[in-house]
Amino acid sequence: MKWLIASDIHGSAKWCRAMLDAYAREGADRLLLLGDVLYHGPRNDLPEEYAPKQVIAMLNPLKDDILCVRGNCDTEVDQMVLDFPVLTEYAIICEGEKMIFATHGHNYNLKQLPPLHKGDILLHGHTHIPANTEENGVRYLNPGSVSIPKEGSAHSYMVLENGLFTWKDMDGKAYMEYRL
Repeated sequence: MKWLIASDIHGSAKWCRAMLDAYAREGADRLLLLGDVLYHGPRNDLPEEYAPKQVIAMLNPLKDDILCVRGNCDTEVDQMVLDFPVLTEYAIICEGEKMIFATHGHNYNLKQLPPLHKGDILLHGHTHIPANTEENGVRYLNPGSVSIPKEGSAHSYMVLENGLFTWKDMDGKAYMEYRL
C-alpha cells in the first residue's frame, strides 16, 4: 500500500489543493493527515488562501481514503463538518515488522514518548519542520508542513511505500529518504 503523509494544512485552500494534486500524481492508496486540518491557531499567521470551507469541500469527497489524527488546532466543531474521523489522538500502522505510531506531536513527541519499543517509528507533524532522527532506539519522522513550513523548509509531504519513506516538496521533488 502506498501512503501520502501530510500535516498542518491549517485551512489553506491553495496548499490543500497542491497536496491533493500530489496525492493524485503519486497514485497513493491512502492519505494520512497528521492534524491541524482547518484552523491556523493563535501562534501562526494566516496561511496563503486561508479558506477552511474550501478545504472541507476538497477533503470530504476523499473520506474513504483519509486516516486523520487530531492536531492541537482541531476541535469537535471540525468533526461536525468533516466526513472522516479527526479527533483520535493517534493511529497505529504496521509496516512489515515495524510499528508506526502516527500522532500530531503536541501530546506525544520525543520529550513525551508514547509506549514504543526500540526500532518503532514515532511519526508526527506539529513542528512544521521535516525530521528524520533516531533517539534511544526510536526513529522520529516528520513530513514538515503543507501550508506553513518553518525554519526555511519547503512546503512538503511524505510518501511511504514498501518500507521507504520519501520526503518531497509540493512539486514532487524528493529531498530525503529513510528505509525501514
